[in-house]
Amino acid sequence: MRHRILASMDLPLAPFSLSSADEAALAELYRRGTPENTLRAWERDLAYIAAWKLARFADDLSWPEAETVALHFVLDHAANLSTAQGPARQAADTLIAAGLRRSLACPAPSTLDRRIASWRAFHRMKNLPSPFDAPLVAQARGRARRAAARPRAPKSGNPITRAVLEAMLASCDHSHRGMRDRAALMLGWASGGRRRSEIVALNRDDIDDRDFQDKALLRIRLLTTKTTGPETAPRLPLKGRAARAVMAWIAAARIKDGPLFRPVSLADRPLPRRLSADGFRLIVRHRLELAGYPPDFASAHGLRAGFLTQAALEGAPLVAAMQLSLHRSINQAQSYYADVEIADNPATDLLED
Repeated sequence: MRHRILASMDLPLAPFSLSSADEAALAELYRRGTPENTLRAWERDLAYIAAWKLARFADDLSWPEAETVALHFVLDHAANLSTAQGPARQAADTLIAAGLRRSLACPAPSTLDRRIASWRAFHRMKNLPSPFDAPLVAQARGRARRAAARPRAPKSGNPITRAVLEAMLASCDHSHRGMRDRAALMLGWASGGRRRSEIVALNRDDIDDRDFQDKALLRIRLLTTKTTGPETAPRLPLKGRAARAVMAWIAAARIKDGPLFRPVSLADRPLPRRLSADGFRLIVRHRLELAGYPPDFASAHGLRAGFLTQAALEGAPLVAAMQLSLHRSINQAQSYYADVEIADNPATDLLED
């Protein structure tokens, strides 16, 4: 994938004085220095942008792109096209037929922002100015964001609070599959609400068990997250039941090195390859069903939302919760606290015995 996204853009085009070897070295630097999730998003966005321009202007992408093209991109994605006629509607119909766009409805501002951010990143990689920096285009983008503003949509239908998690864990038996699922779910929740990409990226050597025998304490090293990198890799504590579940899985699966969480065969044998992020999504869905919840009750992000929601219910200080969740934005983390029913806020019981 990394080679596809970068090779498809012929990176870098400039400066033109670079030799072929230098260009290859620079492209490899981008590959090694860019998170896998970002590369996947870039690949999707590049496919969408290229298809949109072909459908809208019958032309391939240009580097740098014309400001008029950038302006039309903003305008075409700033309105509901269900009753529209003309080139914007025709391009949208083409994208829907190709499976690149879901509907004629106005896309969410965050979706437009992400695609524009990717397009700007592609220009930076080529050492070229972005048309989205032009004053008129930038102003139109700001107006489009405000015009299409909508209430914040949660990434998970519901948070996986402690009660929900306990019901999911109760469905895990002592098979390899059950032990893996129990360990992955408990680690993901109790270490601060980890993203599924962070959970499946863990290796055995990311689990420091030097204090496990004496304190039932593990330290989890996260080499790459959305807010940190290898040079600032945090080491998060995992205690008690969750730590014991992880060590039980390591012992049962005989994991000495390599991926921590792995697929399990139909014969209940752990496989050597890494569990995928989609595989972890299926684990969450499966355990929710076994616990008696609808499969779409929560997504894998529900572990992250559930940890912060439970912290709010327990009266844990926001800053303390953020030390584990690794949120950089207080406003973003605070949103989970704000979602707690005010009558359940521990501060309402300050005068009670």
